[in-house]
Amino acid sequence: MDVIFPRSPREEMSGWIYLPRFVDKIRLKLAGKLHPDYQENFTGGFDGMWLEAAGVDAETFVDVVKNTITDGQVADWVRANIQKSEAERQEFRERILTHGSQNDELKARLQWRKEEAGFATRDDISTFVDFIDADEKRI
Repeated sequence: MDVIFPRSPREEMSGWIYLPRFVDKIRLKLAGKLHPDYQENFTGGFDGMWLEAAGVDAETFVDVVKNTITDGQVADWVRANIQKSEAERQEFRERILTHGSQNDELKARLQWRKEEAGFATRDDISTFVDFIDADEKRI
C-alpha cells in the first residue's frame, strides 16, 4: 500500500494546530487508505491529545468527518461545537509543538525513533512534530 501522508501537524484549522492532519487521517481511514504505519495510533497519540484538549470523543468526531465533504464543513462544526478559549488552544499548541523535548523520557524516546529512522545525526529534529515532518519528507 502506498503511503498517502496526512498534512503536517503544524497546520491549523479553526484555531487548532494539528486538526487538519487528524481530519486527513480520519478521511484516509474511512476510505480504507490509511497506511498501516498510522493505524496503531489512530485516535491515540497526538490524535488523542487533540480529542482530549477539544473535549470531544473519538466516535463523535469521526462521525463528524464522515458526514462532511469539505474542511470548511468540519471547521464550521468545530467552531460551533468546541468552546475552548484562545488560551486553551494556545496551551495545546505549545504541548504539541514541544512534545519530545519536555523531559528525559520523551527525549530518549525521540532519540530512539530518530535512530530507527536513520535521523540520529539530525540536530534539527528536536520534537516529535519535527520527526513527523522529516519522516514524511517535508523537512
